[in-house]
Amino acid sequence: MEKLDSLFSPKTIAIIGAGTDRTGVGHSIFTNLIGSGYEGIVYPVNTKRRSVQGVEAYPSIEKIPDRIDLAVIATPALTVPGLVEDCGRTGVRNLVIVSAGFKEAGGEGKAMYETIAQTARRYDMRVLGPNCLGFIKPSAHLNVSFADRMPLPGRIAFISQSGALCTSVLDWAVKQNVGFSHFVSIGETVDIGFHDLIDYFGTHGGTSSILIYMESLTDARKFLSAARAFARTKPIIVLKAGKTSGGAKAALSHTGSLAGDDMVFGAAFKRAGMVRVNEIGELFDCAKTLSMQRLPLGNRLAIVTNAGGPGVIATDYLLTNGGDLAALSEDTIRGLDASLPAAWSRGNPIDVLGDAGPDRFRDAVKLCLSDPGVDGILVILTPQTMTEPAEVARELVGLQDTKPILASWMGEDAVQEGVEVLDKGSVPVYRTPEEAVRSFLYMHQYSKNLKLLSETPATIPHAFVPKTAANRQLIQELRANHRTILMEHESKQLLANYGIPVTKDRLVHSANEAGRAAAELGFPVVLKIASPDIMHKTDVGGVKLSIENKSDAERAYTEIVNSVQQKAPKANIAGVLVERMEHKQYELLIGSKKDPIFGPVIVFGMGGVAVEVYKDTNVALPPLNMGLSLRLIEETKIYKLLKGYRGMKAVDVSAIQFLLYKFAYLVMDFPDIKEVDINPFVVDESGGVVLDAKIVLDDALPIGPLKPYSHMVISPYPKEYVSSFSLKDGSRVVLRPIRPEDEPMEAEMFTKFSERTQQYRFFQLIKDISHELMIRFTQIDYDREIAIVGELRSPEGPKMVGVARIIADGYNETAEFAIVVADPWQYQGLGSKLTDFVLKLARKRGLKKIFAEMLNENTAMIHILEKRGFKITQREGNCHAELVIT
Repeated sequence: MEKLDSLFSPKTIAIIGAGTDRTGVGHSIFTNLIGSGYEGIVYPVNTKRRSVQGVEAYPSIEKIPDRIDLAVIATPALTVPGLVEDCGRTGVRNLVIVSAGFKEAGGEGKAMYETIAQTARRYDMRVLGPNCLGFIKPSAHLNVSFADRMPLPGRIAFISQSGALCTSVLDWAVKQNVGFSHFVSIGETVDIGFHDLIDYFGTHGGTSSILIYMESLTDARKFLSAARAFARTKPIIVLKAGKTSGGAKAALSHTGSLAGDDMVFGAAFKRAGMVRVNEIGELFDCAKTLSMQRLPLGNRLAIVTNAGGPGVIATDYLLTNGGDLAALSEDTIRGLDASLPAAWSRGNPIDVLGDAGPDRFRDAVKLCLSDPGVDGILVILTPQTMTEPAEVARELVGLQDTKPILASWMGEDAVQEGVEVLDKGSVPVYRTPEEAVRSFLYMHQYSKNLKLLSETPATIPHAFVPKTAANRQLIQELRANHRTILMEHESKQLLANYGIPVTKDRLVHSANEAGRAAAELGFPVVLKIASPDIMHKTDVGGVKLSIENKSDAERAYTEIVNSVQQKAPKANIAGVLVERMEHKQYELLIGSKKDPIFGPVIVFGMGGVAVEVYKDTNVALPPLNMGLSLRLIEETKIYKLLKGYRGMKAVDVSAIQFLLYKFAYLVMDFPDIKEVDINPFVVDESGGVVLDAKIVLDDALPIGPLKPYSHMVISPYPKEYVSSFSLKDGSRVVLRPIRPEDEPMEAEMFTKFSERTQQYRFFQLIKDISHELMIRFTQIDYDREIAIVGELRSPEGPKMVGVARIIADGYNETAEFAIVVADPWQYQGLGSKLTDFVLKLARKRGLKKIFAEMLNENTAMIHILEKRGFKITQREGNCHAELVIT
């Protein structure tokens, strides 16, 4: 982060390519810097001129008699690799490369791109670009770009992948009086990417929200890790361009075609707690609303209006886009009857009538604020002869409460004063009701996403011990035989080994065998072709249903084989599968595809033969817990049927949750799996079973062991970090990574901390053991943080008795160490054991430096760290410990 500080707050800047040609990019950047009020020193670099715009120019970066914090390169692409080398050799800390002609220009450009990347790493320089607009920091009057507009200072950080879009947004922002803390164009991201800037702006005190325009993503794992780290404290709002899916066309199964690229991006943004919008204006509307108002608890909106038409428009937009009209309570109705004229609408929308004055608006909104069935209020005002827009606005400003209030003041000059009052009073105001409703729904979306980040998942209902070795052996045999498409019975075996219920079946090779197998399984049965070359059996006449007797089974076998030989003559027929037919009420699809950006993606929804017609599916990224699994199910239309509808019995939704949890681990444990298509999984109130399954392996992967979970963008629970240890009193303690489900156990451990222990660990007393505090400790990103707990197995149940953690920076280079042991188990050797275990994991992860802060009187901790090579530096009141890992 210190490196990015010097990028965005440079004291010396060199413009390589600064010239006198007014149409040149270098000229524009140099002009912007010397004419914007920037207080640092700007040096032009030009090989042909002794001065540029009256400022002494230098023939090269080496000739400048000063250390350069930031160099801007605006020269032809072929010259850039050499200039980057020059900058590195002379100690330049940061580069902005606006030149184009690299990755987008073919082979030679890509080679230069790689050379720039290698040079920057060798000299430890940070690089923005190439092919970017640059950046602007309005508060410092710093315009390191060739855009000619300087926006107002503000608290929004804007990151764009498109330089051309940046100029349009700047023009729009200036006219709309939208301010920025930083305005950054990242270009082709040879070094600095979205994740670097999210990490930086996430900790930047002058930034309240982060807005992103994205076209593509190169490091999804780092992006999601950074976003998840800061989405709880600062809204991250993203506009993703390109909603069409090209990759789905090549999919071999239903799953692949249903999980389009855009759906996967949406699932990733949701999982990281971000808000996704659809238009440029919505980026800023959403940021404004989130900065001004509290988040709603739900999507139930009350609409207060002085005109019926706009109320109807707002209602239509709300209901069409997933919101709900709040049902007003009887108390609210009685209060409105007493406050409003008899002709009021007597429902929601609340029409306070065209002659409404400030008091009538105020009374209606106050009643809505006190109604438990209302999550937010939209006030719509149309200017009529007796309307007082400014006075109504002042009443709204004075009413702000724990529920969000939004306004739509419709009109121009007649409502302008009221709009200004609302803006200054932090009530977001919009020109149209649709814009206001849309912002409310985005607030609700953000609230839901944060809840997903912060809810404590339910514990797993029972032990899950998959047969991982058996699956690994089967996959290795298939790949050794150069097979990538599994036959149905092989697919089902992989699923069954992970506790997923499948039908009983027999693979037969003659009509007589088919008849015998059918009789033994019990009628009715279904017969299906078994071939590694056929994915969709019905397309080649490879399925016969509802076989009721032995002779029909023999005849069905012959018909299936003949049909396949005719329609797919080159297909290798391994036999025919005979299985008992299952009749259950609902057909579901459960699947996975390996996305080229986000890795494995879980798909759930309505199954059956019309799955691609209804497309009632939802997608999520693994790993899943019970809470995430439930969210995946809830956001489909078929969920209403599954939980019971109009007298129909509900299915066991928790069993489906657990099935999804197990299924997620299957695709997590085996990066070899490219696609899985379970369709249908049939289910009713008595349970569910897989009727058909297809699995495709990834032939692009090398054969042999692969790094665990390297194909995923969210690190799963590191189950390999488990050990055990005996305390001095003989008690056995399990050392393992912390889980989100540990929240109650950690909260109970907090009650065992003395005041001294709290002071030593937190430098203050913790009076409120809140859910928000606990999720900070239990719901961690395993890519950035390691937290190892000591769990004591006792007759009263497991107890958390201590925890040690290291929290790494965004580059996984430096980490802070902290540890606490509950008072009843101190001086038993646990602190030393936890410290050693965590330091071992830190070395394994390649961390370069670990530090810790302690009170001077915490002599036990100082002794433990000194013994392990930490350098202790005494300070006033506390001391700093630091360990450099070699």
